[in-house]
Amino acid sequence: MFRRTVPLTLGALALLAVLGALLIGGGSWPAALSVDLSEPLSSVSDWIIDNRDSHPLFLYFFGHISNAVTLSVRGVYLLLLAAGWAGVTAAAGLIAWRVAGVRLAVTAAAAFAVCGLLGMWVPTMQTLALMIVAVAASVLLGALLGLAAGLSDRTFRALRPVLDTMQVLPAFAYLLPVVLVFGIGVPAAVLATVVYAAPPMARLTALGLRDADPGVLEASASLGATRRQRLLSARVPLARKELLLGVNQSIMMALSMAVIASVIGAGGLGDRVYQALASVDVGAALAAGIPIVLLAVVFDRTAAAAGDDDTGPVALPSRLGWALALAGTLLVAVAGRLAGRQEWPQSWYVAIAEPVNRAVDWMTAHLYSGVPVIGGTADWAAGFTAWVLDPLRDGLQALPWWAMLLLVGALALLIGTWRTALTAVLAMAAIGVLGVWNDSLDTLAQVLAAVAVTLVLGFAVAVAAARSARVERVLRPVLDVFQTMPQFVYLIPVVALFGVGRAPAVAAAVVYALPAVVRITTQGLRGVDPVAMESARSLGATGWQQLRQVQLPLARPALLLAVNQGVVLVLAVVIIGGLVGGGALGYQVVFGLAQGDLATGLVAGAAIVCLGLMLDRVTQPARKEA
Repeated sequence: MFRRTVPLTLGALALLAVLGALLIGGGSWPAALSVDLSEPLSSVSDWIIDNRDSHPLFLYFFGHISNAVTLSVRGVYLLLLAAGWAGVTAAAGLIAWRVAGVRLAVTAAAAFAVCGLLGMWVPTMQTLALMIVAVAASVLLGALLGLAAGLSDRTFRALRPVLDTMQVLPAFAYLLPVVLVFGIGVPAAVLATVVYAAPPMARLTALGLRDADPGVLEASASLGATRRQRLLSARVPLARKELLLGVNQSIMMALSMAVIASVIGAGGLGDRVYQALASVDVGAALAAGIPIVLLAVVFDRTAAAAGDDDTGPVALPSRLGWALALAGTLLVAVAGRLAGRQEWPQSWYVAIAEPVNRAVDWMTAHLYSGVPVIGGTADWAAGFTAWVLDPLRDGLQALPWWAMLLLVGALALLIGTWRTALTAVLAMAAIGVLGVWNDSLDTLAQVLAAVAVTLVLGFAVAVAAARSARVERVLRPVLDVFQTMPQFVYLIPVVALFGVGRAPAVAAAVVYALPAVVRITTQGLRGVDPVAMESARSLGATGWQQLRQVQLPLARPALLLAVNQGVVLVLAVVIIGGLVGGGALGYQVVFGLAQGDLATGLVAGAAIVCLGLMLDRVTQPARKEA
């Protein structure tokens, strides 16, 4: 079926290209087909700003939401400060002890201690307070949506495209709408985080409930259990792993978004990173970035261990164990308060900013430029921009708009169905209608270049990992750490090595997307039918022939999924690259947020949504309809 579809699609594409050249002509997106939304969006923005303090919608609905969020975050933050560094560290260690055992408890306590040693205790508590409120709201909202979708086919069909769309949107796209309604500050940051982190919880909850064993449900019904009893005693326990995985994913996405939300006034560690990046102070950025990574690792390991029955926590009755953990936390917190040690002692600070900046200066002097023969990292960045990014951007912008739509539709049709192709074409056309065609193609060029590098490196590493268990064991902890880092953190080393510009944005995107591509590809190659592999070996096929003729064809769904996830993750970081000179749509979003020009920022945000939707559909594997 696939082999017959390819020539038919290519033939239709060639015919349409000829007709387009004769009837439509070339050039960029016609101005006559664009819609200038700056004036109406500015009017809406002005109306919201003028009525934010007087209109009943804001006073009695959005205002109450904003106040509730502010009070919740402030209450959690004051509670953390009251517990002091000793109480919070003890709580982190004891919770990890109850969930996963002594090893993770030591890791958690050490992670919080490092946050204090780096002089980032107060910003860490600010981020943690925002995280606790945002994760609680995300899990609650996601669980309710997932419950509705898991129990109702109609609700599932209605929510599925919404969740699909929300999952491919870059984090920056969520900032502008909440800023428009709630303004700059903590409420906007929390609500943007909730909207960003709730979809995985909803999706995994619905998946777990819908995939519950029918035999168990039938047995429960035969015993006379009501629908509510079947839900609480059968469906929810059977979906435990999916529910805990949803919590884990919501935590990781919330932490990532909480850092990005520093752009709109979230404060905490993200604000320290953002301010340091703005002044190119790599040492200060790293000092704030390390606690972010440590929080991510602790949250990821704790949430993952909660869903693993083989983790082996301390063997105590559940209620007794948690009572001991609570008593231990209170005892340590009270002891610290009586000793006057609520704040982390300044004499215990370890200043790393100055040594890091000295190392950066050394790298700038020795690696950034002037390296014999191979050139420095600045030369590499300039060469990549001149030989890859610029030609790719110029080629895309020189391509006639109708040819771009045909190309997008053909690629989506080859990979997916006619529905995905239609969605991709309409999303791309919407970019032209919004009037940001050239900037979107500039962003698309960066995404394509980053995806190409990611796939080359990812597939090469994945093949090595799939063929060698030793290589996979060595890579596993590295991939774990890289996969738990928030997107913001990747900007720190690339700025130090490559300066600012489009090439650093691409480099950060490659590093961010690489772990997911390696994991999915490795799993796909290892999952190939052993009988097929044994048959190929018995026929005398070499290792290269086995890979090319057996593993890659049979692992095609996993490879397409790896490409899809790579594209989505690359786009997310390329957009954030606007903070380090990436330009294009990312710069417009940053400019709109910084200058209060919400019309520019919202148009760019809408274009990012359309670009992400198009890229997802073009790379989304789907079954062909009969």
